[in-house]
Amino acid sequence: MRVATFNVNSIRIRLHCLERLAAEAAPDVICLQETKVPDADFPYAEAERLGYPHVAVRGEKSYNGVAVLSKQPFEAEERWDWWGKSDSRHLKLLFPDAFELHVFYVPSGGPDPDPEKNPKFAHKLGFLDEMTAWARDDRVADRKVAILGDFNVAPLETDVWNHKKIKRQVGHTPLESEKMATLLDAGGFVDVGRHFVPPEEFLFTWWGYRHPQSFQKNYGWRLDHLWITPPLARHLQG
Repeated sequence: MRVATFNVNSIRIRLHCLERLAAEAAPDVICLQETKVPDADFPYAEAERLGYPHVAVRGEKSYNGVAVLSKQPFEAEERWDWWGKSDSRHLKLLFPDAFELHVFYVPSGGPDPDPEKNPKFAHKLGFLDEMTAWARDDRVADRKVAILGDFNVAPLETDVWNHKKIKRQVGHTPLESEKMATLLDAGGFVDVGRHFVPPEEFLFTWWGYRHPQSFQKNYGWRLDHLWITPPLARHLQG
C-alpha cells in the first residue's frame, strides 16, 4: 500500500494538483489537510473519478479540514478533538487486517514563538503535548499505527534550508523540536522520511510557493511527516 500526505490548501481550487498526484504517484491512500470546505461540499465525485471511491472527511468552511481518499475500504472512522477545540484537525481510520491511520493538521502557531503573548503558539504546543500523552497512554507502539499529515514543525537542523537563520522562527524553534522528539519517543515511532534519508542530509516537503526563489534556490522546510510504529515498520518498502 502506498500512502501520501498533502496539505492541499483548499481542495476545491487544487483539484488539478490532486489529479496530478493521483496520476503520477498513484497512491492507494491520499491524506489531505487544509481542505477548507464543509463536509457537504467536498468534491466526492472528483475523488471517485480519480479512483478513490472510499472517502472520509472532516471539514469546516474556509479553515482547517482533513480528509482521506482511499482505493480500499476502511472502517471505524472517528473524529477526535484536541486541546479543547472542535476544529477539524484529526481523523482516525481503521483499515481491516492492516493498520490504524491517524491524519493530523497541527496548528501552525502564528508568527510569535511566545505562548504567553501568542495564543496560537500556546495552542500548537498544547496540541503536541496531547498527541504525546495519547501516544504514550494508549500504548500505540504495540499496535500497527501510522500518524501523518502537516505537523507544522521542521524538527531537525537539516529539515530547513538554513538552520541558523530560521531557528527562532515558529516551526523550527528548539521548543517545538523538543516536543516533536518527545512525541516520537512516546509512540516508539519510526520517522519514515528519516528512515530512508539520513539526518545529516537535507529533506524538505514544503517551499514558499508564493516566492519563486524558494524553488529556484531550494529554500525548503520539512513540515509534513509520516511516522509509524515498530509493528508496521517491518513492512516498509520505500
